[in-house]
Amino acid sequence: MNLNKWLTTAGAVVALSSLQGEQLDLEKDELKFGFIKLTDCAPIVIAKEKGFFEDEGLQVEVIAQPNWKQLLDNVINGELDGAHMLSGQPIAATIGFGTEAHIVTAYTLDLNGNGITVSNAIWEQMQENDPDLDTDTPEHPITADSLLPIVEEKMEEGEKLQMGMVFPVSTHNYEIRYWLAAAGINPGFYTAEDKKGFTNAQVELSVTPPPQMPATLESGNISGYCVGEPWNQQAVAKGIGVPVTTNYDIWKNNPEKVFGVSAKWAEENPNTHIAVVKALIRAGKWLDAVDEDGAFLNREEAVRILSQPNYVGADFDVIKNSMTGYFYFQKTDKREMPDFNVFFKYHSSYPWYSDGIWFLTQMRRWGQITEAKPAEWYHDVAKEVYLPDVYLAAAEHLLEEGYIAEEDIPWDTDGYKPATDEFIDGILYDPMDPIGYLNSHEIGNKD
Repeated sequence: MNLNKWLTTAGAVVALSSLQGEQLDLEKDELKFGFIKLTDCAPIVIAKEKGFFEDEGLQVEVIAQPNWKQLLDNVINGELDGAHMLSGQPIAATIGFGTEAHIVTAYTLDLNGNGITVSNAIWEQMQENDPDLDTDTPEHPITADSLLPIVEEKMEEGEKLQMGMVFPVSTHNYEIRYWLAAAGINPGFYTAEDKKGFTNAQVELSVTPPPQMPATLESGNISGYCVGEPWNQQAVAKGIGVPVTTNYDIWKNNPEKVFGVSAKWAEENPNTHIAVVKALIRAGKWLDAVDEDGAFLNREEAVRILSQPNYVGADFDVIKNSMTGYFYFQKTDKREMPDFNVFFKYHSSYPWYSDGIWFLTQMRRWGQITEAKPAEWYHDVAKEVYLPDVYLAAAEHLLEEGYIAEEDIPWDTDGYKPATDEFIDGILYDPMDPIGYLNSHEIGNKD
């Protein structure tokens, strides 16, 4: 039976029937969740440290994972009950790109939060190509237009510029590809035979685990990378590179990470799943709480928690930059960015089908999906992976218990955000028309 239907007709109904502010009848109360050392693991860490999991009767162990592949493998093999995941991971696993397994998500952890950093040497060349960049406070957003001559010169010398991203189905891979392609630079294609995505590439993108990005840049093995925080701000702090753009400027308020579990786990633990999402919603709301002047109430406390060695383990000051509403592009270029990390507002934590469809279009654009698919397929896959019924069941409990307000939740949505053109190239993304969107890009597969 379709998992969404099953949850609606069985587990969710059972859970909703006990809406009296009481703890749910948990199928499992001792849980292990995995995460990667990135700022956007915050909702999981905060739910643990502020006692939100405990309020639900859950004892949760939060365990750092060395890379995204092992994290996913540990969810599939049952070593972990759930994990901080790249938004593309549940989708890719479900359609069988990479490791095949039905993975689902009922919660989006955050929006935005990534940056693209280049080495000091590349930045100097970009400034030579575009004198407007040769200032302490260049105008943003910075496109890859000034990178194109560097890429072309490398190719004339028989080389290709090397850059890093964190995983083939990561937002980071799709964002750096988007940024390069918007300037006419081909980032290469995946094919049935080419699992690295180097076919026809002018810039070669390779996988590096997030915490290793600054060191890999400093070693000279790559000349730039796309990664989440705090690893762009660390490049600034160490003086080894310059973040040239953020993913907020590539696509305003783009979905970033999700909380993923296996479909099998979700079916076996419907009430526990709802309890986990309840705790995550409270954590997201706590992270985005502001005073009457719009200043974050809890972010500094969150940064102190995240800076602990067992969590992100980076310096307090480095994590604090982006988490408290600022981003340093250079030490001289501090930009106010209150939406660099969004954990709850804008209905961001709801599992939107339209988010999943965007990731599927990028997988097809760059050849990870090797054959054309009809539009309906995109919608069907998104509905296999995203579980709004679980989210809404958790929200119903929290509303009754007084933890959230009616307006915090998009109760009556069909699961699709409105069409938007807030991308660096201004191209319209209408989730109801995935094929039209796919065909609107100059570089990329078309159907």
